[in-house]
Amino acid sequence: MKFNTPNWEKMSDGLVPAIIQDARTKNVLMLGYMNADALEKTTQTGKVTFFSRSKQRLWTKGEESGNFLNLVSIKNDCDNDSLLITVNPVGPTCHTGTDTCWNEENNSQFGFFSELEDTIKERRTSADDSKSYVASLFKKGINKIAQKVGEEAVETVIEAMDDNDELFLYESADLLFHYLMLLQAKGFTLKDIEAELMKRKK
Repeated sequence: MKFNTPNWEKMSDGLVPAIIQDARTKNVLMLGYMNADALEKTTQTGKVTFFSRSKQRLWTKGEESGNFLNLVSIKNDCDNDSLLITVNPVGPTCHTGTDTCWNEENNSQFGFFSELEDTIKERRTSADDSKSYVASLFKKGINKIAQKVGEEAVETVIEAMDDNDELFLYESADLLFHYLMLLQAKGFTLKDIEAELMKRKK
């Protein structure tokens, strides 16, 4: 594995901070410290190893719990004095049993799409159906939502065969918006679609 070796001379205590990030979800799981030996063992074994400041020895995450951090990549920062290590975690990362050391769930986030899912959920449950398009469509039932997805899909296909990219993107956005509504009407979210696609990965 190729990466720039930290500038150990900059570390008065010989330790470099190592930020641990889930390779798939991109969530930060924990912060640890490594010396040269810990970094070498990490690259040799493929399991993240730290230097324990309390125990004053090398410590492989998961050596007791079995919740290892399987190494994916290592990056050094621009000042050559901290590491970003991406991993595939086995089980929870924190010793308290939580997914991260900030008591957060290590779930995938889809940027604005996740915000949009939250907005749809909120308007479905709380908005006035006389004022909210989302609430009114949910009130009409799943058949109406499915019909709307079908209509938007046809319009997207039609624009895909034309040369107007602006209209194609407009109809694509409509299709995706209504599909997110259909997912929720069926009791699912984008995370369920992600899980299904991950099962198909070879």
